[in-house]
Amino acid sequence: MSSILAGVSAAVLGGDDRELILVPQLAQLGANVRVAGITKFIGNNLVQYFESAVEAVSGARFVILPMSGIDEQGKIMARYGLKPLRFTKDLIRSCIDDCTVIVGFARPLLKQLVAERGLGLVEIAGMDEVAIMNSIPSAEGALQMAMEATDITIHGSNAVVLGFGRCGLTLARMLSALGAKTSVAARKRADLARIAEMGMEPLNYSQLPGCLEKADIIFNTVPFLVLDESLLRKTKPVVYICDIASTPGGVDFKAAAKLGRNAVLAPGLPGKVAPRTAGLILSRVIPDIMVSELANTSSLSSLEEDRR
Repeated sequence: MSSILAGVSAAVLGGDDRELILVPQLAQLGANVRVAGITKFIGNNLVQYFESAVEAVSGARFVILPMSGIDEQGKIMARYGLKPLRFTKDLIRSCIDDCTVIVGFARPLLKQLVAERGLGLVEIAGMDEVAIMNSIPSAEGALQMAMEATDITIHGSNAVVLGFGRCGLTLARMLSALGAKTSVAARKRADLARIAEMGMEPLNYSQLPGCLEKADIIFNTVPFLVLDESLLRKTKPVVYICDIASTPGGVDFKAAAKLGRNAVLAPGLPGKVAPRTAGLILSRVIPDIMVSELANTSSLSSLEEDRR
């Protein structure tokens, strides 16, 4: 058993099936794991379970939150919690001075609370190692949703992907491989060239109105408003729209409902369609971050000693 995290205290607050993979891995690496909001670990000899999140973070060098972080009321998603879990000022005051918070996405409230307390904050959702690997279950989940929601095959369908980032690229490639007539909207000229090189139709966003008229399925990966009411009016009444961007997505869902379009916001697909795979990704990345943060702290302490 590796002990690279021997003696390191880590609090894992809430989460879903991904944390059921992550927590045992941290324990196997030697960490002193303290959990709250995950009743699956009650009675586990390798993990300390706490009813209170404040108690769980007390003395912890690292606080690990779900990929979704906290909402603007401080609520922490906890699928296996017995009661609501919140990230509060009392909780942040219970953290030690050199505590580092690790999270997928940090919304404004979390950033504010962490900054006011002077703690470290690491956001992992945007890291290439996480985002690229998570793009696979995200794309597969989006395709699964489209297959279940439509009465046509992906093969031969007219599919439009909005955005050509890490997730958009993976999704577009899968669609094309399945035989969809795939068009991809992007802003950068290099991305448009790559889309053409991959055998798909490149689109400037100004070209969307004409393309959307023939689309059977539209996938959005852009985390800001792209499909407004004017563009939604261009779509077929039977179009299926799957928005996998982070909340609030890039679709005007009120307008879509008014127009009778089937539009669905589906963030966080890795944890829903392939939680084990997504948990294994976290189990590779988070321990490395912890080791790196510990090394940085050790280097700073040595530098301070030398200055004295």
